Amino acid sequence: MEFLDIPPLHRAAGVIRLPGSKSISNRTLLLAALADGVTEVRDLLDSDDTRVMLAALRTLGVDIEPIGSDAYRVTGQGGGFRVKEADLFLGNAGTAFRPLTAALALSGGDYRLSGVARMHERPIGDLVDGLRQMGCVVNYLGKEGYPPLVVRPAVASLTAPIRVRGDVSSQFLTALLMALPLTGQTAVIEMSTELISRPYIEITLKLMARFGVIVGREGWERFTIAAGQRYRSPGAIHVEGDASSASYFLAAGAIGGGPLRVEGVGRDSIQGDIAFADALAAMGARIEMGPNWIETRAPVRGGLRAFDLDLNHIPDAAMTLATAALFADGPCTLRNIASWRVKETDRIAAMAAELSRIGALVEAGPDSIRVTPPTAWVPDAAIVTYDDHRIAMCLSLAALGGVPVRILDPGCVAKTFPGYFDAYARVTAPVICIDGPSASGKGTVAARVAAALGYHYLDSGTLYRLTALAARQAGVAWENESAVAAIAARLNAGFDGDRITLNGVDVAGTLRSEEMGAGASQVAALPGVRAALLARQRAYRAWPGLVADGRDMGSVVFPESECKIFLTASAEARAGRRYKQLIEKGVTANMAALLKDLQERDARDSARSVAPLQRCADAALLDTTELSIEQAVVAVLGLALARNALPRAS
Repeated sequence: MEFLDIPPLHRAAGVIRLPGSKSISNRTLLLAALADGVTEVRDLLDSDDTRVMLAALRTLGVDIEPIGSDAYRVTGQGGGFRVKEADLFLGNAGTAFRPLTAALALSGGDYRLSGVARMHERPIGDLVDGLRQMGCVVNYLGKEGYPPLVVRPAVASLTAPIRVRGDVSSQFLTALLMALPLTGQTAVIEMSTELISRPYIEITLKLMARFGVIVGREGWERFTIAAGQRYRSPGAIHVEGDASSASYFLAAGAIGGGPLRVEGVGRDSIQGDIAFADALAAMGARIEMGPNWIETRAPVRGGLRAFDLDLNHIPDAAMTLATAALFADGPCTLRNIASWRVKETDRIAAMAAELSRIGALVEAGPDSIRVTPPTAWVPDAAIVTYDDHRIAMCLSLAALGGVPVRILDPGCVAKTFPGYFDAYARVTAPVICIDGPSASGKGTVAARVAAALGYHYLDSGTLYRLTALAARQAGVAWENESAVAAIAARLNAGFDGDRITLNGVDVAGTLRSEEMGAGASQVAALPGVRAALLARQRAYRAWPGLVADGRDMGSVVFPESECKIFLTASAEARAGRRYKQLIEKGVTANMAALLKDLQERDARDSARSVAPLQRCADAALLDTTELSIEQAVVAVLGLALARNALPRAS
């Protein structure tokens, strides 16, 4: 896709489960490859950078077996790589290129490492200098100080401390720390400059300890690895959610009201980027944190406050603060961010250009950026992303200013978060939830409202009918909760206009039968089935918006919805509608029997323990007894407009 248009957004709320951390994923893969034993790496990030690392390790002879959608079994080599000659293309993955360079320099082989053009512009001289100090042979194939590189066999000698700069990238120190245990000798690293991005070094040290290697540290100036330590598999290791990726959603909650909760990272995280939450708190955002989650809300009164912060410790997440500055009550200054200039692009220059494009006044310095919020937002700004995933993700927040934003080359987010825009839509797209008793017209009204707005439509009843049908086809009794829930979790359903498929077969006609209606009612009362379908239903939330029809749409599936409507009508009116529908279909019907059936069903639905028929406290009540379908649609649209659930620019 060449571009992605994000509609004007006004609210951000919901729950997001984070993908695994890129930094932790690639560090863990390399340590598992160098360790004694077999390691199960679980919750691994699926992204361009991790695919690059996986491919490189396999080329180097490491046995890596997938054991699930996000898990791998890695058989370690018990030291340096056994394959002694390889040509590795590592894209623009710094978390693969830098550590692999150091590990290969101590593996006694001939290796060539290259990447995309931008990787060949990213400095690596400080790492190469550190490796050469211990006798490693690493040569440049192009410009001095930059990839591509060639590595030759050598015997490392650690008779003196290795001196390395720390003010360009912490990845150089990480690479040396992770590789030095391969020598078997006591190794000492001394920093010749101040170390930036210290939280990333903490990640490295904690992961090395998980694999049995302890690094002594004297402040942030001197690191010692005692002789004789070897990496040993911890057996199984889980990758935390990515704290840098969390920053976009935490900021969205602070800007767009919230509550917005991110799961997968929290108080117990080993990642320093959770300090981003402290920066948001300094802006006035309300923050709550648990061991594995963080939740944000907008300030109680007023907007976000301006800030002047040293952000050397969280350079990646700091980019999100630069975008949050658009929503502050005055100019904001981000300091000590020189490392931005040697990332996937020159991020100081890039952010200055793109924030200006939105309407902000931006002043860029050698290691700082100052953002004055727009006096007037520029609509339809086309954001250039420079093939930089973080620019694409953080600038997407600008749409919360109530203006449409176009993201050029949105696919660049695949580097760390391939599903980012879908996830962002699931917490920002407006949702209209419609519920009501049987025959209240909620399904017909919801479908027509969705069509009128061009919104997506979710008929939750159809999902339960499909589940009942799939269970029947599989020979599973509808009361068998665990078996039906398993079927619901893997439901192979498709929707294309009036065509509804199950396992590729059109079943729309079958679903309308009384039998499937009864089956849907029975399986929908099973908690396990409702839980199995929860994520699937939430996935329907997408731009420009969603109309969701069903029993617990507003209470469980989309509790943060800005517009909840409970349609009702007298039992007599509903029975009359049902009678008319059946007669039009040529079905014999009895009005008295229909009325009795509806009254009994209302009683059952209201009394049941799972998803009972009841109006949410914050739902608008719309009595349709005297309304036609067309009048009910108009009334719903009016309520949606009043509750800010319709697309409109500020």
